[in-house]
Amino acid sequence: MSIILTIIVFSVLVFVHEFGHFIMAKKNGIGVVEFSIGMGPRLFSFKKGDTTYSWKLVPFGGACQMLGEDEDDTDNEESFNNASVWARMVVLAAGPMFNFFLAFFLSVIIIGNVGYDQCSVLEPDKGTAAEEAGLQEGDIITKYNGQNIVISRDLTLEQFINPVTKKTVNITYKRDGKEVAATLVPKEVYNLGISYYANEKPAEISAVVEGSAIQKAGVKAGDVLVSINGHEISTGKEVSEYLDENPLTKDEIEIEILRGKETIKKSVKPGTAYSIGLRYSSGRVKTSPVGVLRYSFTEMRYGIGYVLKSLKMLVTGKIGADAVSGPVGIADIVGETYEETKSEGGFYVFLNMAYLTVLFSVNLGVVNLLPFPALDGGRLVFVIIEAIRRKPVPKEKEAVVHLIGMAVLMIFMVFVLVNDIKKIL
Repeated sequence: MSIILTIIVFSVLVFVHEFGHFIMAKKNGIGVVEFSIGMGPRLFSFKKGDTTYSWKLVPFGGACQMLGEDEDDTDNEESFNNASVWARMVVLAAGPMFNFFLAFFLSVIIIGNVGYDQCSVLEPDKGTAAEEAGLQEGDIITKYNGQNIVISRDLTLEQFINPVTKKTVNITYKRDGKEVAATLVPKEVYNLGISYYANEKPAEISAVVEGSAIQKAGVKAGDVLVSINGHEISTGKEVSEYLDENPLTKDEIEIEILRGKETIKKSVKPGTAYSIGLRYSSGRVKTSPVGVLRYSFTEMRYGIGYVLKSLKMLVTGKIGADAVSGPVGIADIVGETYEETKSEGGFYVFLNMAYLTVLFSVNLGVVNLLPFPALDGGRLVFVIIEAIRRKPVPKEKEAVVHLIGMAVLMIFMVFVLVNDIKKIL
C-alpha cells in the first residue's frame, strides 16, 4: 500500500505539472510531440492528433515535449521558438503555477475538514519567562520578534531558524479580542540537546543538536529512548513527564537507547541553552468558509516560505545537504505516514496524503522556478533575456548551458539518492 500511495502521489504531482505546460502550449498554438508520465520505456501509449500520450515504466518524472523546444526551428508555425516571447513565458511558468493550484485545492479540502493550526498558548510552566510575562493558556500568538504568526507552524519555523538566545523576545498575543504586547527575558536552562514527539508513541529521537554532548556521546536521530536514570520510558509523553518531575542539572545522567535490536547505555552531561518556556498547541481549529479560503492561502504562503528559507539555510551552511530528500526519501515519508495513520481509517489516510502532496507540490513549484539551467526557471531566464535584448540567445549556446545544468542536477540527485538510502538503512 505504501508503494501504491507513493506512486499515486508522484503521478499526481508530475501529471499536474506537465499538464500545466501541455494545456498552455495547446492554448498558444504550440505543438506537443509527446505528453508522458514516468520515465524509461513506454508501458502504454496512444496517439491523438500530432501528440503521443505515454505511461512509462519508472513512476517518477514525466515530460511535455514541445515541438522545436530545444532546436533553432522557426519554420514550423507550431514550433515552441516560433511562439511569441509572452506565450513562451506563460508556457514555461504554467507547470509550477499548476503545482501551486493543486496545493491550494488540496489545502481547501484539508482545512475545510479539520481546520487550521491555531497558535494557541498552553499553560506556561512555573518560573518560566512566559509565565512571568503574564501569558495564559488560550492566548493567541500573532507576532514573534516582528514576524507575523498566523498558524502555529509559522512560530515553529521561526524558532528553528532563529533559536532563542539570551536576547529578549518580543511577542504580541490576543486575549479576549484585544492585542497585548509582551517582552520575554530568556533563562538559561539545562537540556539534552534532542528533539522528540511528546506523544503516546515510542520516544524516537527525531533530531540531535549539532555539537551537543549527547551527539558526542554517539546518540543519533532514529534512536529510541527506553530509560533515563533507570526509569523506564515507553513513550515520548513519558520523557516529557519525567523531565518535568526531574529537572535536569549539571550532573550527568544515564540513558538507555534502542538502536535496531541493540540496547545501548550512555552517560551524558546535559548542555545549556536559553528558553522562554513558551508552549503552544499545534491542534487544528475549524473555521468559516471564508476562513477556509484565507488559511488555504496561508498554507501556500507558509509552504513557499518554508522552501525558500530552507534553501537559504542550505546555501549558507546552517543545515547540511543530508537534510535534502529525493524520491526514495519521499517514498519513505509517505510509507511512514501511512503506517502511522492507517489505524484511523481511510479518510484520515487520504487527508495526510493530501497534506504531504501539498508540501511536495509547493516544493516542486518553487524549485522549478529557480533560475537554474535546465529547470523551468532557467529557461524563463533566457526568454526574459530575449525580451530585453529583442533577439534570442543562440540555441546552441543555450543548449550547452542547459546541458551543464542537467549534468549538475543529475550528480546532485545521485548524491541525494545515496544519502536517502543511507538514512533509511
